[in-house]
Amino acid sequence: MTLRFWPLLVSFILLLPLRSAIGSETTSETRSAAEADEGVAANAGPKWNEYDGQYFTARGGFGLLLDTAAYDQDSASAQQMHLNSSAVLRDFRFLLKGKFKFAPRLSYTLGYMYDGANEVWRFRQTGLMIDVPELNGNFFIGRTKEGFSTNKIMVGYNGWTIERSAANDAFLPILADGIKFTGGAFNGKLVYNVGWFTNAIARVAQTYVKNDNQTVARAVWLPFAKSDHRNVLHLAIQGRYANAKEGTQQYRSKPESFPAQSFAIDTGEFAAENSRMLGVEAYFRPGSWVFGSEYYWNQVSSAAKSDPFFQGGDVFAAYLLTGEIRPYNEKGAYFEMVKPERSVFSGGSGAFELVLRYSYADLDSGSIEGGRFQRITPMVNWHLSDNVRLELAYGYSILNRFDIEGRTQYFQSRLQFQL
Repeated sequence: MTLRFWPLLVSFILLLPLRSAIGSETTSETRSAAEADEGVAANAGPKWNEYDGQYFTARGGFGLLLDTAAYDQDSASAQQMHLNSSAVLRDFRFLLKGKFKFAPRLSYTLGYMYDGANEVWRFRQTGLMIDVPELNGNFFIGRTKEGFSTNKIMVGYNGWTIERSAANDAFLPILADGIKFTGGAFNGKLVYNVGWFTNAIARVAQTYVKNDNQTVARAVWLPFAKSDHRNVLHLAIQGRYANAKEGTQQYRSKPESFPAQSFAIDTGEFAAENSRMLGVEAYFRPGSWVFGSEYYWNQVSSAAKSDPFFQGGDVFAAYLLTGEIRPYNEKGAYFEMVKPERSVFSGGSGAFELVLRYSYADLDSGSIEGGRFQRITPMVNWHLSDNVRLELAYGYSILNRFDIEGRTQYFQSRLQFQL
C-alpha cells in the first residue's frame, strides 16, 4: 500500500488543540443558505472564524477527508475491476456562510473544494437563500443539492457510512444549478421541496453532471414533529424528471470505495431522451438507534435501447454506544452530525457508533449489461469531537457482470476533519 504520510501528520497537528462545544438538542428547526451541505459544524467550534459587521455576518470553515482502502479480490472480481490499495486526499474545501443585515430574509453560502479525483478546484454549494415566512419556507438560488434522497441531501461529512450506496451515486448528481423551494405544512408534519435545475454552466467544468436539466420534488411526512423530540419517524416519496445530457445517458458507480481505480457498475454511454425516477424512504430514530432505507426506480426513455429500467437502494441500522442521539433537522427533513457528550479533547471518550448496511444496485436491462452489485458493510465511527471523526469499515461485495460473479473484500478507513 502506498501511503502519503504528510497529510496525515499535518491533520493530526491541526486537530490536537481543538475543543468541541457540547449540544443536547436532538431536533432542529433552523436553516440558512449553508443548508445541508459543505461540512461547516453548526453551533460548534471557536468564534475566531466569525465576523459580525455593520452590513453582513460571515462564518468561515473548512473540511478535510483522508481515505485509505485495501482490497482482497477473488479471480473473477480481478477480471471485473482493477483495484489497488491506496491512500488519497479525498476532499479539501473552504467554506463561507452568513447573512445580510440590510436584508434580514437573505443569507448566503460559498464553497470551494479541491477535487482529489480530478486534481482541480471546484465551486461546491454556492448561492443565496431567501426566507419566505408567508409560505413557511425558503427559496435557494444557485448551486445546491437537488432535493432527491435524504442521504444525498445530508452533508457528506455527516452520513453513517464512508460512501453513499452505489445506486445513489449512479443515479443522482451531487449538485446542480437552479432554484429550489423548501417548505412545510400541517404544523411541521409535512416537509416538501420542489426544484428546477439546468446544467448549462456546470456542464463545462463539473464531472457530476448527468443531465441537461431536471425537475425534482420530494415530500416527507413527520408524524412526531414538534411533539416528540427523542423519536423521529420520517416517511418520504420523491420524483425526478431529467433530460439526457446532450442526447446521451450513462450511469456508473465505484464499489462504494472512493480510492477504487475502477467502476463496479457502468452502463456505458447510450442514446437517450430522458429519465423518470421514483424514490421512497423510511427512517426511524428511537433514541440512540437509527434505522433507515431508501430505494429508487429509474425508467429511461431510449429508443435505441428499448427503454431500459434500472433500480437499487440500501437498508441500514446505526447505534450510538455512548448514548448520544443523532440530531434531526425538522425544517429541512434530514439528519445532522453526531455531537459527542464528552469530546476526546476535553478528556472524554467521544461518541462510538456501530453501523451495518446492505446495498443493492441493478444496472442490467435488455442489451445494457451495467452489472448487478450488492454489498454488506459493517463499520465503526468514532466521533472524537464535533470536528473530528475516524471511520473504520469492512465490506463484502458480490458483482455479477460480464457473465461472471466476482467477490471482493474491502478494508477502508477515513480521517475526517470539519470546522
